[in-house]
Amino acid sequence: MTQTMKKLQYLPTFQEAEHTHQRIYLLAGDLGGTKTNLALFSAVDGELDVVREQTYVSRDYTNITDMFTDFLEHSSDTPVQRICIGVAGPVFNGRVELTNLSRELTTEEIRQATGVTHAALINDLEATAYGLATLSPQQLTTLHRGSASHAGNMAIVAPGTGLGMAGLFWDGVSHHPFASEGGHSDFAARNDADIRLLKYLQEKYEIVSWERVVSGPGIRDIYSFLRDVEGYEESSTLRAALQQGDESAVISKSALTGEMGITKKTMELFVRYLGRVSADLAMKYKSTGGLFLGGGIPPKIAPLLETGDFYNHYIQGDRMAELLSSVPLHIVNNDKTALWGAAYYAQLLK
Repeated sequence: MTQTMKKLQYLPTFQEAEHTHQRIYLLAGDLGGTKTNLALFSAVDGELDVVREQTYVSRDYTNITDMFTDFLEHSSDTPVQRICIGVAGPVFNGRVELTNLSRELTTEEIRQATGVTHAALINDLEATAYGLATLSPQQLTTLHRGSASHAGNMAIVAPGTGLGMAGLFWDGVSHHPFASEGGHSDFAARNDADIRLLKYLQEKYEIVSWERVVSGPGIRDIYSFLRDVEGYEESSTLRAALQQGDESAVISKSALTGEMGITKKTMELFVRYLGRVSADLAMKYKSTGGLFLGGGIPPKIAPLLETGDFYNHYIQGDRMAELLSSVPLHIVNNDKTALWGAAYYAQLLK
């Protein structure tokens, strides 16, 4: 699969890697709390091509670098010159405490384990931001066109195992991706039902962040709140399904079929909160260049986001409604965007 880093009409240029006309090989990774995607890329003159790809279960590895060495052992006929891994957590001086794995990883560990000198760790949402430069228009679903005449900053909201966020600063010529840990900021209750949910979650977590409601585990907790506090009925069939599979996936799939009142209400609240946290980020970053819904969940619940409910909650920005209406809104349908972004960033390493 070859994908040229073409510039989208709403995506002004990133600073490009230096073109040396020489082919180099890169190991890129998207290391998450649930799974890790690794890929070997070849790159020449700004064009990326996947040579080999593999997915690992993150929690199966006590030593994270074992995933990298295993992958490279099966790619031993191709010399890797650079490595970039997108990680779920804040990176400081080449070191990260992986938020949903409770483990540490450093670039020095990667260098020692792989023997590759040029290695980098970047936040997974920063990697997603770089990955926007590799997307084609067909890999996006537009929820709201906004104002095409407004260039400016961009923002990414990505609910999955956690709630990732990133921004892209517009300097008038290029966009510059940067990481954010905004998903860990406090959940804001607006009405009585929100307050009851907040109190319910406070008993479980004490501090309730947006990640506690806008994520896969958040879907599960909203469902439990509706069942245990609000009195919504849970059928025996649904209870059995929840015990056997991924709870958030079971709930969202049930809501898409429209079969169960409790699952429909769960996802109505989830979409509402996703709309609100997206509006918060759009206002904080003044992201008139666009706001992108990434992560594992939005593409899977696209029909729920396209009904207009998401936008109706998003646009409730009081005196900033006009600003919010100018922001283009897109779902990122390529679940490997962070992986491609890590490869894009690896080209910049010297």
